[in-house]
Order: sequence, then C-alpha cells, then structure tokens
Amino acid sequence: MNFKGRDVISIEDFSLDEIEHILNVTKEVEMYPEKFKNEMAGKIMSPLFFENSTRTSSSFQAAMLQMGGRVLDFDIATSSVNKGETLRDTVKIIEGYNPDFVIIRHKRDGSAKFVADLLDVPVMNAGDGQNQHPTQTLLDLYTIKELRGSLDGTKIVLAGDLKYGRTVHSLALALSKYPRCEMVFISPDSLRMPKYILNELSKKGVSFQEKGLEELELSIRSFPIIYMTRIQRERFPESLEGEQEYEVISKVYRLSLEMLKNVNHELKIMHPLPKVGEIEESVDETNFAHYFQQAKNGLYIRKALLILLAGGKDE
Repeated sequence: MNFKGRDVISIEDFSLDEIEHILNVTKEVEMYPEKFKNEMAGKIMSPLFFENSTRTSSSFQAAMLQMGGRVLDFDIATSSVNKGETLRDTVKIIEGYNPDFVIIRHKRDGSAKFVADLLDVPVMNAGDGQNQHPTQTLLDLYTIKELRGSLDGTKIVLAGDLKYGRTVHSLALALSKYPRCEMVFISPDSLRMPKYILNELSKKGVSFQEKGLEELELSIRSFPIIYMTRIQRERFPESLEGEQEYEVISKVYRLSLEMLKNVNHELKIMHPLPKVGEIEESVDETNFAHYFQQAKNGLYIRKALLILLAGGKDE
C-alpha cells in the first residue's frame, strides 16, 4: 500500500483498507515515538493557514518538529495576502522554497484541491470552508476505535451545526465505509445535515435519523458516543435577525452535568474543539469527557500521515 506523494484532500479519496492502514501506523507512532524521532530529518513543511487554528496548526508543527523536520513560518496577519495577493500567487511563491509538504486551511470550499493541483508535493487539507477536514476525521476515527476496539457497528450521535460543520460531514462519510454503523443527527432545522451527505448515506444503506435539539438528552441515553460541535456564530447573517437566531439556538443547545445523571457510565463525549458554551465546563472533569484526549490524538495521526506521504511504512 503506497502513500508516497499522495494528497490528503477528502476522506472519500481513501478506501476502508487505506484508512485502517493509516490508523494502524498511528497506533505504532503513539506507542513507539522514539522509533520515528528522525523520520522527517532534512524535510520541510509549509503550513498555510488562512483561517484561525490552534489544534490543527500546532499538532502539525509539533509532529514535524518531534520527528526532526523543519517548519516554514507563515502568518496570515503579516503576509502579503493583506496586500491583495491571490491564493495562487502565495502558493507559487511557497513552491519556490521547495517544501516537502504543504498544509492548507482556507475559508473557500475546494481551496485544498485547487492548491494540490498547483503543486507537485503532497498537500494536506486542514479544512476548506464548509467542505471537509480529513485529518480531523482520521483522528476522530482513531479515537472511536480506541474507545470501542473496532469501527464496525459504531453508534454515534452527531449534534450541533451539521450544515456548516465540515468535521461532521467528513466523519459521517468516513463511518459510512464501515458496516452496521448507526447515526443520529441532532440540530436546529436551519442547521441540518446537507442533503448530499444524507443522499450518500442512503445510497450506502447507512442507518440514520434526524432529530431536533429538544431530543439531545434522550438520545445520549441510548448511544455510547456523542459528537458535539459548536454553533458557528460566523456562519449566521450579520444582521439583527442573524444575531437573534444565534442567541436562541445557542441557549437551547447546551450539554449540562444534570443531563448526564441517567446516562450509561460508558458514554463518551467527543468534540472537535473549540467549544464555546455548548458543553458545561463542569463536564470537563467527568469521565464522560473525551475531547482533550481526542485532540491529543491529532498529533499521532498527523505524524503518521507525514511518515506515509514521505514514503515510510508502506506495505
């Protein structure tokens, strides 16, 4: 199984066997970090983050540095983008510095594919608009597999902003590759899962239900994993009506400690982070909260991807 030189643009680009290979390499990276400490020696990664990022940006950089590689500096606040430079020109300039990998996050749907088509080096999508976030999806799959032992038959609640949330789009499509998975989508009517995702799940025979926010508490009593997402204020119209709609939804959509009193003790709460009020802070201290471990797994996944795209660990 050869990953050398490949791009990571969409989770749909990978077969189930390829995903499982990535997850297996990730486990090895987590268990034996010393084995890979010089894997990126002499290599350079160029992170192009045109949108804010904490976990994705930091974990990619930590992954590269911990394996002996180097990272080019790019700060959107001080870049020539503020002078009107186009994405194409920025990428072509970076290409001239001979990076071995380019990591791209951009607000425009399809931007990662656009950049990948311009470059001959591996490009990894760190989030393109409302589209996909495949490396987040892989760390989510890795986390679920750690919790359950297998991804087959996963039962999961995906809640929050399902319309604009690229993490849930990618995760739903990824889980559809595995047999017997069941999903419940919980959201306000205005933020439901896009039709093209639902159509794809239907074509594959995946079991799913759509429910309103009022059914959040009942649903978490029946499913072992809940994947919370934040309601993205920036996606609402910049108007009085948009502000009012956001305020109403954000007040209703909140997972409290009280709601967890009668759930199965094995329930785990995941979240791609950042969270901004949709999970009560007191929940962080419970055994239900698994989102900080989930974020930590991003380091191992991104190390594994760098290794694979450089030609290591081929089968």
